[in-house]
Amino acid sequence: MANTLKFIDMVANEALSIAHEQSSLISTVDRQYDDNYAKSGAKIGDTLRVRSPNKFKTRSGNAMDVADITETTQNITLATLLGVDMRFDHVDLTLKTDDRDQVSAFSKRYIEPAMSTLISNIEYNAMAYYAKATYNVAGSAGTAINTLSTPNLARAKLNQGLAPKGDRSVQMDSVSMASLVGGVAAYFNPSNAIGEQYREGLVARTSMADYYENERCYTVTNSSDGTGAAINNGTLTSGITSITVDGLSVAPNVGQVFTVGAVYDCHPETKQAYSHLKQFVVTAATTTLITFTPAMTYSTTDPAQNCSGTPLNDAALVFVGAESASYVQPIMYHKEAFQFVTADLPLVAGADQCARKSLDGLSLRVWMDGDIKNNALLCRIDLLHGYAALRPEWACRMIGAAN
Repeated sequence: MANTLKFIDMVANEALSIAHEQSSLISTVDRQYDDNYAKSGAKIGDTLRVRSPNKFKTRSGNAMDVADITETTQNITLATLLGVDMRFDHVDLTLKTDDRDQVSAFSKRYIEPAMSTLISNIEYNAMAYYAKATYNVAGSAGTAINTLSTPNLARAKLNQGLAPKGDRSVQMDSVSMASLVGGVAAYFNPSNAIGEQYREGLVARTSMADYYENERCYTVTNSSDGTGAAINNGTLTSGITSITVDGLSVAPNVGQVFTVGAVYDCHPETKQAYSHLKQFVVTAATTTLITFTPAMTYSTTDPAQNCSGTPLNDAALVFVGAESASYVQPIMYHKEAFQFVTADLPLVAGADQCARKSLDGLSLRVWMDGDIKNNALLCRIDLLHGYAALRPEWACRMIGAAN
């Protein structure tokens, strides 16, 4: 039993270490961990409820104007269980877990490729989730990102959303990165950065952010009809998350970003209007009804006001990008814009066959059992997780040339 325990423990530690090192996206977002799932009698279902940040309004003069605080929550669903499966033969079971060379060779043969596949799929799903939750887009659709203009515009969006100046990252596909580096190569070789030990994928730091190459960047495909849409409702209410429209023959796709005529973005605290229109992202749509986020809150007495100007009947909806075009969209974000949550899975079958490890907000379980027919050992590695975007205003997609 001692050898079995050491073997399982080694596999779990190696898997967790590799997962932690290979994740360029997960390692740069807010990682949260919950151990309630694994506690007997303390099951909490598959959803965590997280409080959203409270918002307040200022008053003018001496008389108090106390408004009720309406606390809101957002759900993080821990319903995604991804895993990877392996089979070890009898020769592998003779591994000496205290021999570094043997452990290294075993890890390179089995655990590294297995965890690379697992992390790649997790990050692909996470990238899509985070991008669809991000309504800010910077850049000019159809123009390649080959200067710092687009990253700087994204940086400005984060600043206008009051994102803290530190802990910012950019996930960018290699084609966009090649275009950017080719246009501003000098910016990617700062003398004070030479010789630093960068994490895998990190190219440089500029525009207040660390840059990572990531081929899992989300691609937005626009519908074939994106012109002529207009509001078809004369009585709109502040705080709406859907609008009735006319002028479309094809429904917009989830993830498309649009603006509404005369509805401007505003400062989160002073509520003063910015010079650009507020952007919204489609979460569901038909040809006549579009559901979107964030809520269109334009009432000047609402602490949650996030835009200025009243949406009017027949106001035009303008979608970002050309009809039927696809755009790979790099994303800039502050660490706390997005959340990646893992939870302990219960130990099953017997402590000698199941191990659970957690590190820096990541938790995974290794479960082994014998294959008596083939004189081998079956192994599964599972990671229960969920995604959230509690502060999407602290993120901004970048758009360039169409694919």
